[in-house]
Amino acid sequence: MPLGLIALALGGFGIGLTEFVIMGLLPDVAADFQVSEATAGWLISGYALSVVVGALFLTAAVTRLPRKPVLAGLMVLFIVGNLISAMAPDYTTMMIGRIIAALCHGAFFGIGAVVAADMVAPSKKAGAIAIMFTGLTAANVLGVPFGTLLGQHAGWRSTFWAITAIGVISLIGILALVPNLHHERGAGLRGELRAFKSRQVWLSISVTVLGYGGMFGAFTYIAFTLTDVTGFAATTVPWLLILFGVGLFIGNTLGGKAADKNVDKTLLIALSVLVVILALFALTASSQPMTIASLFLMGGFGFATVPGLQMRVMKYAAAAPTLASGANIGAFNLGNALGAWLGGVTITAGLGYTSPIWAGAGLTVLAVIVMSYAAANAKKLSAADDAKLPSDVEPLAAHAGEPAQAL
Repeated sequence: MPLGLIALALGGFGIGLTEFVIMGLLPDVAADFQVSEATAGWLISGYALSVVVGALFLTAAVTRLPRKPVLAGLMVLFIVGNLISAMAPDYTTMMIGRIIAALCHGAFFGIGAVVAADMVAPSKKAGAIAIMFTGLTAANVLGVPFGTLLGQHAGWRSTFWAITAIGVISLIGILALVPNLHHERGAGLRGELRAFKSRQVWLSISVTVLGYGGMFGAFTYIAFTLTDVTGFAATTVPWLLILFGVGLFIGNTLGGKAADKNVDKTLLIALSVLVVILALFALTASSQPMTIASLFLMGGFGFATVPGLQMRVMKYAAAAPTLASGANIGAFNLGNALGAWLGGVTITAGLGYTSPIWAGAGLTVLAVIVMSYAAANAKKLSAADDAKLPSDVEPLAAHAGEPAQAL
């Protein structure tokens, strides 16, 4: 395994920690800045929206630049943003720090996925992307609980100081371990935009929004489901979330390996199974053993799609994958926002705390439908391309391995 993948994974760990750890620190941040928890919640929403902006516009701005220096520059931006958050004297400054850190998120994962894929053989590209995203899953499994614990005992600012230090270590790793790939210069903005003429790119991005939105729509309000429906004590929720994170980690790893063999088949199976898991979860949420199993499997099959979704967009973006890759990272966050919004609508409508899970299952059904069409369309295109081969190719292929005939 190329050591550069470890540096990228560490960067992903820090970025994932920045995104998610604030959820456990919101009460402390709100009290320190003397704002309501709803106002403090904008530190989460503002971050997510900034991720989408950075994924599109920041990625577009650097398409012609060599990718290794760009990754290093993005990590510097990440460090500066978290440093501002750690030292913020007021809420407004804290929000500025969050926005600065978020701008690098989509571009880092989008460009990093391209670099990770270029470090390995073609048959291992999805696996390499999965290794980079391992940092994001590790942030959920280990980083968020321990980051929250650190913030509760040493003050919330200590968590952001720790994240800043992680960013510095990642920057050193990128500079030392990520190779200067000979073919890393981008195709330019016009060339990158041409990738969006591909129907398959748009279909892949749509599956990302719907599939990821389905999982996180169910997950956003999971604490209410666990306490009010399943009957778990509030003190057990963090440990149950770690179980969900373990599922993310395993699903990401196995999903990457499976996608290297057949990306469309992997996505169709993972999304279809996720629909079944979400439906069973909603039906059996009052059972603690079933809820524990559902949490683990929801994380596993939900995140098993991530390497394949990223790889599929890059595949159909062909020679200009950077902006499309970044756009797909933005699509993950759009899906997150869509799922959370839809789940909130169902709760507001009085449908109960299992309704976001049903809403997530519905979004995932749509993802399966779109993915089925995308796979069928891709197979049709492949067959059409084969039909365009020169007439002398088929006989040669048909008799490959047979003894050559005398002329």
